[in-house]
Amino acid sequence: MTPNPGALLVIGSGLKLYREYLVRSVARRARENGLRLVLINNLKPTWQHEYFDDITVVNVFDHALLAETARELATRYAVAGVLCWDEPLVMPAAELADEFGVPGLSIPGVHGCRDKHSCRVRLTAAGLPQPGFHLAADLDDARAAVARIGFPVVVKPRALGASMGVSLARDAGEFDAAYRVAHEASLVGDEPYRGGAIIEGFADGPEISIDGAVHKGEYLPLFVARKSTGMPPFFEETGHLVDAGDPLLRDGELLRVLAEAHRVLGIENGITHTEVRLTDRGPVIIEVNGRLGGDLIPFLGKTATGIDPGSVLFDVATGQRPDVTPTRSGVAGIRFGYPDHDCVVHSVEVPWDAPGLVMASPMVEPGTTLRLPPGGYIARHSFVVCEADDAATCRQRLAYAASLVEVAATEIEPPPAGTTLAMPAGLLDVDE
Repeated sequence: MTPNPGALLVIGSGLKLYREYLVRSVARRARENGLRLVLINNLKPTWQHEYFDDITVVNVFDHALLAETARELATRYAVAGVLCWDEPLVMPAAELADEFGVPGLSIPGVHGCRDKHSCRVRLTAAGLPQPGFHLAADLDDARAAVARIGFPVVVKPRALGASMGVSLARDAGEFDAAYRVAHEASLVGDEPYRGGAIIEGFADGPEISIDGAVHKGEYLPLFVARKSTGMPPFFEETGHLVDAGDPLLRDGELLRVLAEAHRVLGIENGITHTEVRLTDRGPVIIEVNGRLGGDLIPFLGKTATGIDPGSVLFDVATGQRPDVTPTRSGVAGIRFGYPDHDCVVHSVEVPWDAPGLVMASPMVEPGTTLRLPPGGYIARHSFVVCEADDAATCRQRLAYAASLVEVAATEIEPPPAGTTLAMPAGLLDVDE
């Protein structure tokens, strides 16, 4: 009897613009190791055919259907690993890895990543620096919590990504609106985490993110991204900068906190994206995500350091300790273009030639409606990526390249308060 061929199972390819570079590396490593690359995707594939040997289209957000489909594929292939890099799918992907007996985040680990409240409870119990917090079921509960925690506070949904529904309330006059925004945003997320909001004390200081690999519980940092945010009181991410020589990669206290947090959460194998505030009392972990960073941060890391995140993904998914040694020493950054007002976009023109320009792209089609917080999130019309030998030059190049973007749009009124939030493009697999 011929044995089933070995395969890597990928849950959701993601957008071509954001994830093709990862798929390309994973496909190369799979071929080198004699494995098929098998995809369960939400929509009809196009560009994916170049990389995947087998593609099944189902509603991946129906987790029962996703699991049933994966089990059927496991009767035809010997599953050697499960890969996923889309936030709404990391939990079912980790559950499938556990079921198939292949390396994964672990069930406790993925719950610690996906459920921000669980993460806070476990890190606090372990003695790691954490802000005061409370999971509020309703507005009265939230008001009582903020009376204990004290202003300013951050109000956020329990389980959404990309800072959706997250805002800062500096006093009681701002608090009720912040709670309403977080509660209403939570209603587009996974059903177990809908409703209410998490109230947290504000950890003041620069915000960074760290993408790291975990192999059999060992935490291996890959690269640090310095984050830029805007549109207060919200936390829209407007850009990131990765420096291969960032001194934080050698900061003993930061590395200790990161390793301890992953140990406490029980994360065993995978790649995580951890957000941290550098406060006057040390590094404070804001959240740990059970996936690679979004916003093309892993691409910036690859450009700046030479570390290939797709290859690292392959290694940890198949139980191998990845080589995370940098092969380059540069700086790379991304700047996103946002409108000044809610608008309907008619056209976007990006530069094709500028100092240090690596890539530039429109992010919307003509006719797209962009809404700023709280009516919408990730209202980006374009991005530019630049590289340089040092951080200051990279920032200058990003600013210049961004100034060359030309947008034609018609301003529109914000939606009425209470309008159901639509999940923005860019988070999920929406390629047609």
